[in-house]
Amino acid sequence: MRDSTVVVASDYFHSYAVVGLLAAVGVLFVAVAFGAGRLLRPVVPTPEKLLTYECGVDPVGEGWAHTQVRYYVYAFLYVIFAVDSIFLFPWATVFAAPGYGATTLVEMFLFLGFLAVGLLYAYKKGVLAWT
Repeated sequence: MRDSTVVVASDYFHSYAVVGLLAAVGVLFVAVAFGAGRLLRPVVPTPEKLLTYECGVDPVGEGWAHTQVRYYVYAFLYVIFAVDSIFLFPWATVFAAPGYGATTLVEMFLFLGFLAVGLLYAYKKGVLAWT
């Protein structure tokens, strides 16, 4: 009995050794790539190169700018509902399989209920009001 546990433990740690070796090779590859880039690139600092550059426009004035948060909230809500709608496609394929009808239907209505509660919360908070 003891020999079988040693063999199983050896196989267990061998699989982790492969993962560790692969991680070490990956880190080494990245380090070599960065080191080669640092050694091979030309380094000629000029005042123009040291100037802050942003979108092809010379920076003028303060670096602080006021932005409207509502645009980000709309984008965030769109991403949430777009990603959540992706879950409807696998559900439709499982729902079509025999024997899963009632269970998947209840699960999907729970999922859509959570989405509806989130949308209702955003509406009640006035997030969806475009002013």
